[in-house]
Amino acid sequence: MVTAALLAALLAASAWISIPVGAVPITLQVFIVLLAGLLLTPRGALTAVGVYLLLGAAGLPVFAGGLGGAGVLAGPTGGYLWGFALGATAVAWLSERGARRVPPTAARTVALAAGVALIYLAGWLQLSAVTGMGIWPAFAVGVAPFLLIDVGKAAVALGVARALARAGVTP
Repeated sequence: MVTAALLAALLAASAWISIPVGAVPITLQVFIVLLAGLLLTPRGALTAVGVYLLLGAAGLPVFAGGLGGAGVLAGPTGGYLWGFALGATAVAWLSERGARRVPPTAARTVALAAGVALIYLAGWLQLSAVTGMGIWPAFAVGVAPFLLIDVGKAAVALGVARALARAGVTP
């Protein structure tokens, strides 16, 4: 529970490191979401992100750009926020289940790819629906520019999770 609370706090803090790039800013949030999935159980990962979303929905300025409120969750970038809950939970679940069948690194790599894909899918669809732009224009502004950046964040999250496990901080 302590780890979930710390990751929820890190997720809120990571939103403050924001580089505006069109409709969707670059933040460290995807890194923290993926890390939560690697470090927590599926329930813990959902709890960490859920606490973050509840704080933001209540109006605390925990979303990118120092924003808060339910309107952000319903706005153009709200799908990415909902995708955080899906992505973190999927990473945790797939890492947990996959490690029983294949080497843990392979399971975690697939889990991270699925987590990023879920974040993008939820964000991409809501961006398209809320702004009225078509599916492909929304992909061009809400997914394509971030693919390589988020692959890098996933690689760093995997490295951090491994380092924490080697240090005995996490299982």
